[in-house]
Amino acid sequence: MICSGYTKVWELGSKELVELDGARGTTLRVTRGTLWLTQEGDPRDIVLEAGDAYTIESGGLTIIEAQEAATVCVLSHHIDEIHVRHEAKAPSGGFRGWLRSVAEGSLSRRWVPRF
Repeated sequence: MICSGYTKVWELGSKELVELDGARGTTLRVTRGTLWLTQEGDPRDIVLEAGDAYTIESGGLTIIEAQEAATVCVLSHHIDEIHVRHEAKAPSGGFRGWLRSVAEGSLSRRWVPRF
């Protein structure tokens, strides 16, 4: 299997968002498509294409958007995934508010710490 050894496999649609909160150390490997990634406290925008792997460095909020249909292998043992639909509203709350406003009105996935 192409994602052998990974804990999850995401099949993301074009423009689908994933929110990761507290996911430091989570490794993403793109096997199809292109992802855009930004992390709280990091001014860089990171673009991952098929064949690229990246380990999340931030313990804060991370937003990932599929630029086209994508397959992503995910290696993480400390967070669970939940699906959320965001309501369109004006951004507030600083950086986190701005990142969440990116997802206005769209289906996204959100990961939360597992207790």
